[in-house]
Amino acid sequence: MIGIVARMTKYKKWIVFSFILIAIISSVAQLFVSVNYRMVDYLPDDAQSTQAIDIMDQEFTTAVPNTRVMIHDVTVQEALNYKSQLVAIDGVSDVVWLDDLVDLKTPLEMIEPELIEDYYKDNKALFSLSVRDGEEVAATDAIYELVGDKGAIAGEALDTATSQKMAGTETLYAASLLIPIIILILVLSTTSWAEPVFFLVAIGVSVVINLGTNVFIGEVSFVTQSVAPILQLAVSLDYAIFLLHSFSDYRKKKYHVEEAMQLAVKKSFPTITASAATTFFGFTALTFMNFEIGSDLGFNLVKGIFLSYVTVILFLPALTLCFYKWIDKTQHKSFVPSFKGIGGRVLKMRVLSVIVVFALLIPSFLAQSQTAFTYGLGEQPETTRAGSDLLEIEASFGAFTPIVVLVPKGDVAKEAKLAQDLEEIEHVTSVMAYVNTVGSVIPSEYLDESMTSEFFSEHYSRMIINTDTGKEGDVPFGVVETVQQTAAHYYGDEALTLGESVTLYDIKNTVMRDNTVVNILTVVTIAIVLIITFRSVSIPLILLITIQSAVWINLSIPYFTATSLVFVGYLIISTVQLAATVDYAILLSDAYKENRRKMPSLRAIKKTLDEKTFSISVSASILSSVGYILWLTSSNPIVSSIGLLLGRGALLAFVVVVCFLPALLLMTDRWISRTTYRANFYEGE
Repeated sequence: MIGIVARMTKYKKWIVFSFILIAIISSVAQLFVSVNYRMVDYLPDDAQSTQAIDIMDQEFTTAVPNTRVMIHDVTVQEALNYKSQLVAIDGVSDVVWLDDLVDLKTPLEMIEPELIEDYYKDNKALFSLSVRDGEEVAATDAIYELVGDKGAIAGEALDTATSQKMAGTETLYAASLLIPIIILILVLSTTSWAEPVFFLVAIGVSVVINLGTNVFIGEVSFVTQSVAPILQLAVSLDYAIFLLHSFSDYRKKKYHVEEAMQLAVKKSFPTITASAATTFFGFTALTFMNFEIGSDLGFNLVKGIFLSYVTVILFLPALTLCFYKWIDKTQHKSFVPSFKGIGGRVLKMRVLSVIVVFALLIPSFLAQSQTAFTYGLGEQPETTRAGSDLLEIEASFGAFTPIVVLVPKGDVAKEAKLAQDLEEIEHVTSVMAYVNTVGSVIPSEYLDESMTSEFFSEHYSRMIINTDTGKEGDVPFGVVETVQQTAAHYYGDEALTLGESVTLYDIKNTVMRDNTVVNILTVVTIAIVLIITFRSVSIPLILLITIQSAVWINLSIPYFTATSLVFVGYLIISTVQLAATVDYAILLSDAYKENRRKMPSLRAIKKTLDEKTFSISVSASILSSVGYILWLTSSNPIVSSIGLLLGRGALLAFVVVVCFLPALLLMTDRWISRTTYRANFYEGE
């Protein structure tokens, strides 16, 4: 290792130049990476929604409505005028209103009230629009410009547009809050004004390179774009802190600057490698998710951790050797009081901490699996225009979620029976099919294509089912199941369904299966790394019990507070918290193991706490700050829930590592000695 660092020292300027050049190229490359906001695109290929959407795209030219527009105080004629203007907007492929179902030359009094009231009520007109994928922002902006204060918009296209517009500004806002907080924490934890700059430059370069290398993927999810860069920064800052603190210690011992760096890299290399490996393999578990938002985030985090590791081992030493005089010239007194004596105070509570954690363990484990979950982006806050518009539309016309059924074309009689059965399902308000809209008596071959294209393609018949439920929950998912069972009764596996509630139903089933796989893989991979790192059977088990306790307590809080939790956030954080915070336990346990070779267990754990509590608190405060800022700044429920769970989880991990883990290490000291290869623990009095 010293030989490798010696060669790095020789070419330090070239190394710094190379990394900076790659970072500049990457910063340009990231501009060509697109962000995908459609959750349905991340479902596996065998999901019903995925198959149905592929068939829809290939077979039908008319799309299913994904947006509702309501306009106040209009006559029928004015509503028709608005419809023609809505159709003319770029990005709007189709508009459905009352005139598509009935002849408006007939007086409204002679038409069934139930049919009219779905589209026109109390001088309010409700239009169903189809907005093309990728054009949601421009189309919804144009619709708002048209309807002004007289109108309201709701639906999947508006949700997507809102997420797109907010993502960029929220990321910048989060960064503007986070970076000053991290700098403040680093300034407090160091004795040089310049040292925090070295930390941030080193990890910042790795973050930019990670973002730029996504150009080879071409596209990332909105969750990855919002979470991965900030999470990479927070998790991997520890590596830079370990290295530069070690470098500072050797310089205080009067080593020459280059020799001090060689010794610092040699000493910190095992700790940095162990920390990076546990995080790397923990995040790898996410890549096995069938719901590919998780695997997309996992791949980016794995790539980011690897790049951070390489950057700290290669770039940071070279950068420091080039500009170490800045550190020397900007020295200041420590702003933080000594932590000496904290070990004795913490250990006075060791019995209480063990009792409390074990008392919470089983209830927390049971509660975290009983939390009420949501699976989509949820509703926009009422304080936003989108949120208030949705409430306004639902107050006038009720909730509305369409479901599309695709069945093989050909048997009109069977289609008529299916349509009749679908109409009888609770919460189904109407079924639009050829057999009940145009009529089963007239063969489709004798009609103009404009009348049949909405219902027939070359191989499939399409039925649009209107329901009065929301997008997700027990009732909407129950309707989806009933519709699928009814269609399967006539057509078996050849019947397919799609729609927003169907997509969320498929997401629910997919992530529920992912949950077990991801959690097992995370624990197993981290356990293997810990066994290799500590050459012990007992220490990995103790560390996993400690961090997993914090994870379960964190995830159980929504159950006890009766709040719902976005399941994707729950699934991701159960892996991320374990992978990111196990570093605290590694740092403390590794130091205890070294001290235990020189002194009895009680003295060893006191000394370890005195020396390492501050370092752990710095890491936890940075990670917690990242989480809470994501929670406060993001309007996206998935990103926001990940932030809240991460912020709270980092604090809980800090508490259990500092209070509970030392007690466990003391209680199991003899067992650790017997189950650790070459433990060589001190045997004296």
